[in-house]
Amino acid sequence: MDKGKFFSGMFIMLGLVALGLMFPRAVDRYRSYDRTVNVKGLCEKEVKADKVIWPVVYKVMANDIQSVYDQIDANNATVMTFLKSGGINAEDISVAVPNISDKYATEYGSNDRTYRYIATGIVTVCTSDVDAVLSLRSRQAELLKKGVVTGGNSWENPVEFKYEGLNDIKPQMIEEATMNAREAAEKFAKDSDSRLGKIKTANQGTFTIENRDSNTPYIKKVRVVTSVTYYLKN
Repeated sequence: MDKGKFFSGMFIMLGLVALGLMFPRAVDRYRSYDRTVNVKGLCEKEVKADKVIWPVVYKVMANDIQSVYDQIDANNATVMTFLKSGGINAEDISVAVPNISDKYATEYGSNDRTYRYIATGIVTVCTSDVDAVLSLRSRQAELLKKGVVTGGNSWENPVEFKYEGLNDIKPQMIEEATMNAREAAEKFAKDSDSRLGKIKTANQGTFTIENRDSNTPYIKKVRVVTSVTYYLKN
């Protein structure tokens, strides 16, 4: 017998035996890598608005156009003084062009109306001094005493409270949400007699900012949900 062929055959046989012994372990290892758990982590935080847009809306009614413009000028001056007295800077105040309607000029107008002209004026505050606006809004009755009838449709000219400091709290919130996700994954691994492995995939999720409730729109609730997939080990 050719010794070279004999030894070659032996090596091949030994290799096949070794491969046969290693194959089940490789399969088990592959299966362990294929086992995963997907968990979600939540983080919520309440913050105070850091910017407010407040339209002060008032109505003016008269039968001649000059009286309308005179009242508008007087109202604008009164509102400006009121706002400045509450700590609002002049550069944070803007006055819109008034909207004036002639009731006699409308298609279905009637000459028996009490006032011919009805005007809507808007003085808008845009500021980061949210506390000053909250204080002034509680004192709006002072404007009524001075002849300025404020109001209007809130859905047309709503007060907007905004939070623009999201980037400052993002890292901390993502960290907390990720920690919460890991805690959930560790509990799952423990309950399934497994060990937690490395992260397979992670999704930060979208940040949302909403009013905490309808009564305090200047308090915001920031929310983020992270989704993390972990490998499980035997």
